[in-house]
Amino acid sequence: MTGRSDTKGRQARNARTGFALSLLACAMVGLAFASVPLYRLFCQVTGFGGTPQVAEAAPGEVSERLITVRFNADVNPKLPWRFEPLERAVTLQVGEPRLAFYRAVNLTDRPVSGTATFNVTPLKAGQYFAKTQCFCFDEQRLEAGEAVEMGVSFFIDPAILADRNLDEVTTVTLSYTFFRNPDDEAKGADEASSSAAANDGSLASLLATPAAAGPGEGSDL
Repeated sequence: MTGRSDTKGRQARNARTGFALSLLACAMVGLAFASVPLYRLFCQVTGFGGTPQVAEAAPGEVSERLITVRFNADVNPKLPWRFEPLERAVTLQVGEPRLAFYRAVNLTDRPVSGTATFNVTPLKAGQYFAKTQCFCFDEQRLEAGEAVEMGVSFFIDPAILADRNLDEVTTVTLSYTFFRNPDDEAKGADEASSSAAANDGSLASLLATPAAAGPGEGSDL
């Protein structure tokens, strides 16, 4: 009897432990999903991970220190666009407001939507790169073959002058990467599947149609 009681006791403890671990796993998954917008907000507020700051306007204070800003553009393979900066680099004074443009072209014969993410390198300079206007994180819809120019207004925060860890930084790179919107991607996949099915049906119909008889063929003469 004692052996049976011990076995039942172990089984009960194992069941409780398994249930607790399941709850913990569910909680961790939920936290991971909830942390995505929180992480993005944290990066935008602190500049962590090379994320630029967002500002209402340039401070009006301009320093003699010069910094070169390079522009980089990438496109996820699932997005059929061409995306590039109109100029590769600009040199500006710390605190000086500037405006730069990127150009995007839809290479398909149907509307396609995309969204851009961004970062600044070196990463430690992200907290001092401030944008007053940007096309990032907003859905951009381009009609078939459409080309658009998208601007970004920015400045280098004068607070960088007090950060001794960035004394050697003379160049920063602003990078954008465009991704196809998930809903648009799913729609494009459905359209491609429907088109393939229609083509298969047409081919099957063509193969099933008997060839017309030529002159003299099928004649009883």
